[in-house]
Amino acid sequence: MNRRTVILVTVISFSFLAVLFRLSDIMLLNHGWFSAKARVQQIKKEVVPVKRGIIFDRRGRELAINLETESVYSNPSEISSPDDISSVLSKVISQEPDIIFAKLNSDKKFNWIERKLDMERTQMIKDMKIKGIGFLPEMKRFYPKGALASHIIGFVNPDNNGLEGIERKYEKYLSARSENAYMLRDAKGNILSDGLTKEIKGNNIVLTIDEGLQYILEKNLDAAMLKWKAASATAIMMDPYTGEILAMANRPAYNLNNTSEADMHQMRNRAITDCYEPGSTFKIIVGVAALEEGVVNLRSKFDCSAGHVDVGGNKIRDSHRHGVLTFEEIIQKSSNVGTIKVGLSLGKSKIYDYIKKLGFGEKTGIDLAGEVSGIVRPPERWSGMSIGAISIGQEIAVTPLQILRAYSVIANGGFLVKPYVVSEILSPEGKVIYKTVAETERIISEKTINTFRGILKKVTEDGGTAKGASVAGNQVAGKTGTAQIIDPKTKKYSRDKFISSFVGFVPADEPRLAMIVVIHEPKGQIYGGVVAGPVFRAIADEALSYLSVPRDDSAAKGLLLVSSH
Repeated sequence: MNRRTVILVTVISFSFLAVLFRLSDIMLLNHGWFSAKARVQQIKKEVVPVKRGIIFDRRGRELAINLETESVYSNPSEISSPDDISSVLSKVISQEPDIIFAKLNSDKKFNWIERKLDMERTQMIKDMKIKGIGFLPEMKRFYPKGALASHIIGFVNPDNNGLEGIERKYEKYLSARSENAYMLRDAKGNILSDGLTKEIKGNNIVLTIDEGLQYILEKNLDAAMLKWKAASATAIMMDPYTGEILAMANRPAYNLNNTSEADMHQMRNRAITDCYEPGSTFKIIVGVAALEEGVVNLRSKFDCSAGHVDVGGNKIRDSHRHGVLTFEEIIQKSSNVGTIKVGLSLGKSKIYDYIKKLGFGEKTGIDLAGEVSGIVRPPERWSGMSIGAISIGQEIAVTPLQILRAYSVIANGGFLVKPYVVSEILSPEGKVIYKTVAETERIISEKTINTFRGILKKVTEDGGTAKGASVAGNQVAGKTGTAQIIDPKTKKYSRDKFISSFVGFVPADEPRLAMIVVIHEPKGQIYGGVVAGPVFRAIADEALSYLSVPRDDSAAKGLLLVSSH
């Protein structure tokens, strides 16, 4: 018994000493090394998801927001049966089994299976409890209005980097630098404490766009595309005094939540990226210049009875033959012959000066990516025919926004404005960190503007080319345009492809909005007053009601009488 006791005590003593020695080694001699190893095993670094800034319209309505989602990834080294797993996952995430199998059978330690999956399908995969399949939280960009204002808002890639529109132009404000958080986990990888103690947010953007006006504009543009079976169309609505873009749309368009199905034809913001020969809407250049330089007055007369005018050895004709016209009637009836004769009396140097003065040949400076400057050749590069062609909007390339800005000069009393779509940038806490200030510069005298505004009013009255653009209860001032398109095969003007447009402002004397409508290749009719004018009227009529702009009493009564029958 004594021998057994001695052996037992000896074993226990040595065991105790061994444990004590080991504890001393861990706690005293090599404490730092073991602590560091424990931290590596217990604490895992995670990237804190960045909440991209929200994009609002001018009334605070959300146009671009974030959704909390999860992305699915795999660690191929932990996958036991990639064939079976790829077959199961393909039924949930709508990928081909072969594609998933390649990801599961890779040599990499990390492979994305599906980015930003919706919560329902994410939960289905979680319930499968597949070893080697993990999940990471990510923010997904979502556009509540779908295709509305798609060419302005733009979109982001899977990593939330802006690719088009405001999302691209204001990337450095909307996004923020991601940070790392450290999560405490047990031996099985379960989270013991949450290190995500804060959210990282980008700045918010407030646009000048009004969602209501944008909807009105797009709805009527869609109707015009359908009615005229057009190839494409553009419409822009702007505050002529400040340059604020109230609405801007192009057709075709695309859904911001499904950009994978869209092509560049649909994504192009034609309002600022596509040039075209403006035709008769460009006649305001010669008109304003002639009045400002004192070359003509309202009653100056020009003989247009021949129906054509010879310029540089070529005959340029009127679409409808006229007799002797006053300067006012030349603009009202959109006479090519009369306009060219006014242009000849001005001279090419003066015409070129006013083309540049009204902002053509250079970018407007709008805060959207992709704007082009158009094409304006200096006088020394003009041919003998150029003075006539340019006077009526040929041999020159402009964007719809450039034309609208030029007409805003007439609307606002003679000032050239800089268009913009971002009103404010707000910090995540709501503090204003940037506010756009309107930029204006007087370029035409008030006397000339008042006179020419009166002429543009007559364009939408009896005897004008745009009676169809008139709005009951509010006088419209504007101009039609019908331009031939150059045939790329023959390099000559096409006989059956045209661009129909109308640009104007309403109410004429105290404008609330200036707007341009451009319809490319309409079928059935070609004239701007017939094709684009009624689209302008429909949009303006709804927009003025939306903005609660008072109507003329007599016209309002007429509307009530019509609606009562």
